[in-house]
Amino acid sequence: MRRREEEPPWARSWVLYSSLVLAIAGPQFIRNPLMRKLGRLVGGLVAVIAALSTSFVFIDEDETGHLMKIYLGGNLPNGSIIAVTGEKGPQAEVLPPGFHVRPFLNILYDVTKQKVVEIPDGRYGFLVARDGRPLRPDQTFADPFPADDSERMIGDAAFFLTNSGQKGPQTTVLPPGKYRLNLFLWNVEIQDATEIPEGFVGVIKSNVHSGVEFGNLKTARPTDCAPSRARSDANRELAVPLVPVGCVGVWDQSLSPGKYYVNSRAYRVTQVDTRVQTWEYRGGYRKRWIDLKVSQKGDITQTERSSNIPVPRTSVSPAVAIVVEGWGVQQELRALVQVTPQNAPFVVASVDGLEQVESRVLTPAIRSVMRNVVGGTIRVPAPVLDADGRAVVDDAGEPVVEIIHRPTRVLDLIEIRDVLEQNVEDIIRPEGFKAGVDIKEVRFGDPVIPPELLVARQREQLAQQLRRSFAEERLAQAQRIDAEQARATADQQDKLVEAQIEVKRSEQFAVTRRNEGLGERDKLNLIAEGQRAQSQVLGEDRVVELRKFEFVIGRAFDFFASHPEVLTTALGNAQKFVPERVFTLGGDGGGESLSGAAGILGDFLSPSRPAPAPAGKGSTAARSR
Repeated sequence: MRRREEEPPWARSWVLYSSLVLAIAGPQFIRNPLMRKLGRLVGGLVAVIAALSTSFVFIDEDETGHLMKIYLGGNLPNGSIIAVTGEKGPQAEVLPPGFHVRPFLNILYDVTKQKVVEIPDGRYGFLVARDGRPLRPDQTFADPFPADDSERMIGDAAFFLTNSGQKGPQTTVLPPGKYRLNLFLWNVEIQDATEIPEGFVGVIKSNVHSGVEFGNLKTARPTDCAPSRARSDANRELAVPLVPVGCVGVWDQSLSPGKYYVNSRAYRVTQVDTRVQTWEYRGGYRKRWIDLKVSQKGDITQTERSSNIPVPRTSVSPAVAIVVEGWGVQQELRALVQVTPQNAPFVVASVDGLEQVESRVLTPAIRSVMRNVVGGTIRVPAPVLDADGRAVVDDAGEPVVEIIHRPTRVLDLIEIRDVLEQNVEDIIRPEGFKAGVDIKEVRFGDPVIPPELLVARQREQLAQQLRRSFAEERLAQAQRIDAEQARATADQQDKLVEAQIEVKRSEQFAVTRRNEGLGERDKLNLIAEGQRAQSQVLGEDRVVELRKFEFVIGRAFDFFASHPEVLTTALGNAQKFVPERVFTLGGDGGGESLSGAAGILGDFLSPSRPAPAPAGKGSTAARSR
């Protein structure tokens, strides 16, 4: 607040008194009667003007005039600070903007001008009264003002003091705006408004017993403040008292999202996130790996490496260290939790907030449950077996399954992770309910299992993969060879077709030759039979000679068939070859039918032939029939 310094009252009084002294005593020293009268007149005028100048004040529109009475008043009662009935001291009355005239105003009062109180948007004014009735022993803050008189109680100090206004911090606050307050009575502190964002609720711990009008929380001053909700120890839940809205304590209802001008001194608002939260337990361990490497020949070699895994900033705690079958395992996990608006007051009353629930209640519980479940026994489904060790099936043909308990194995963290997650979730969820937190689910991350446990399985899997890979390579090579052969075959297709045709021709030629051989055999058989018949008639020697002749004739016929031009030439020169003998072949089929042939043969076989007769000697050719 800025205070404007005014001319002090004693200065204004000195001017007035000096004027009166000069008007009365001054003319006594003037000998001229006319000048003496004139001096008294001037002194009187100065005195009147001085008196008038102390009887008015002007207040600007953004100012308030505060009155401090100096003269002509009684003393204030003990303990009082503000004068209501004209006592000396700070006055309950204030001067609004305008021109104010009051006899000797600036002499009887010290008038100061103060700026009006302005509360900016998004903030509120916390009020402390310097005067009024004292607070009751059970009070920390004054009773809130009645709704109908709230504005008058704040703006009219006299009304406040005469209507049971209480001294000290007030429950009622000033919302944004401009106020013409008596700053002798009020001390104003500017505070930030309470804003509850979406996804949150406000849990209120009240220090006053009064009526309330905060958004969705509206009620008159309650008469019964017995705890309205408390958890009993019957279910091993946390026991906390929650009181009705308007009572002193933690209210059993929470404030919905929005902006409120809540007195942060009288009411403590704790914002609780009602959205689903993800709590991660990660990092904080040293991880080792054993890497396997396969050479071109299929040899497997292994090397070891390690690295420190830090705890991420987003993680609420390191990974959970558990012992399974004597092996140390680091298990990362994620929990989804939520505080409902109905449970928010209980959470705040029990442990003061969600972070405290996480650090004080649920994180120790999660670690304990993880060690008990993963490091102990587990409930798993298993098929029911008959006496012969065969699975029992139901009427639908499905195997009958029963739940059994057995010790947990390290590889269960990989093979039946879902069963472990469900077992942990079933146990940890009631622990969350005890603190008013709903645990939606628990999910495991990758377990950090000692690599020695995994190497044997990895080598076995790698060997199987190599075996399948080699088989696939052989198959691929065979297919590649087939493809190359097919490609080469396609490139030589014309030659293959030609070769196939030749094969067919050779097969057909073989058939033809075989047929010809068979025909030749039959022919020779028939010829042999004929020759036997001839040899019986002619004798074997004559038949042999005949066969020679037939052979020569046959060859001659074949020659002339192949070379007809020779025959043509020979016939053209036939006159040069007139035979000396003429044999006639033919007959009636009797014994003389072969006489001609026999003659020709005999002539051919004759060792000596008669010399031809000289030309012109009249030789004659013999003819026979």
